[in-house]
Amino acid sequence: MSVGTLTKKVLQAALFYEIWDAMKVTFKHMFHKPITFQYPREQRTIPDTHRGALGLLRYDDGRERCVGCDLCEAACPSRCIKVISAEDAERPLQRYASEFYIDITKCVFCGYCVEACPVNALAMTKVYEFSTHDKRTLMFDKKRLYDIGERHLDDAKKYLYAHNQEKNVEESREYRYYFPQSVAKATQSTPKHLS
Repeated sequence: MSVGTLTKKVLQAALFYEIWDAMKVTFKHMFHKPITFQYPREQRTIPDTHRGALGLLRYDDGRERCVGCDLCEAACPSRCIKVISAEDAERPLQRYASEFYIDITKCVFCGYCVEACPVNALAMTKVYEFSTHDKRTLMFDKKRLYDIGERHLDDAKKYLYAHNQEKNVEESREYRYYFPQSVAKATQSTPKHLS
């Protein structure tokens, strides 16, 4: 090894050349705009097509949309939905969901249940924070699903519009799932699309 090479290695070791070389990269990146979100303080802008928490929706007049058909339960690949339906005593031949449960710990947020629903009773919202100390609180019942649906109604509607499940027009709001009528007396007026 020559004296020049040896002197160069000793100077690099004494002056910490490798460290200064690495710090050059660090200083170069110090003045770039940060990309990282400071999560709890900064919230991301979430698109309308985001698949977050499920919520049950009501019609504009306050009636429940869910007819207890169990199609969402059949479409669910992870089997996290349980629907128990009953017949409506006031309106014969019409059913409703007496109990509705979704186990969020099993849900894969695929959106098949929303697509399967014939009356758009289910919709996904932009809620994605499910942290909890007790896993049992992640078993959503009918009351909690309606609370989520009412609190995040705009997000749920935007999800349905974005996925062409429902249109943002008056005809879509007037549409109701048409049940077979009782022979004795009619329980609901005939929808416009059938008259």
